[in-house]
Amino acid sequence: MTSTDDDISSYESLPFGALLQQLRGHLSLREIHRQTRISNLYLSRVEKGEQQPGLNVLRRLAAFYNVDLQFLVRRAGLLDNGEAQPPVDEEAEVERAYRFVLADPVFRFGTRPRGPLTTESKRFIVEMYERFSGKRLLG
Repeated sequence: MTSTDDDISSYESLPFGALLQQLRGHLSLREIHRQTRISNLYLSRVEKGEQQPGLNVLRRLAAFYNVDLQFLVRRAGLLDNGEAQPPVDEEAEVERAYRFVLADPVFRFGTRPRGPLTTESKRFIVEMYERFSGKRLLG
């Protein structure tokens, strides 16, 4: 599922769990688990407001739902509107975005990279993907 900024603004008034349910749409919790490796029981508890998600979970959900990580962090209550943004591990953020690109079923053209790539190479691939797809993966 992909969401635009206009779509996201309509979710501002929803509680965080309901926001996640809206983003999930018709997908089952098991499907989310298969795609993100987040336990469906854990995600269910987050959606019910029984569990507070961590930053790593929010990163995976932001990538999967194609929404801004800072938006989810703020909505989850990990960041107040007036606070500075939490520190972002740039290498981890590039790695997350790179893995998202490789997992995209539309991204099936060309030769896949073999062997280790530098962070700069991964960033380049992600930036080309962003230009091609119109999705924003890096902050």
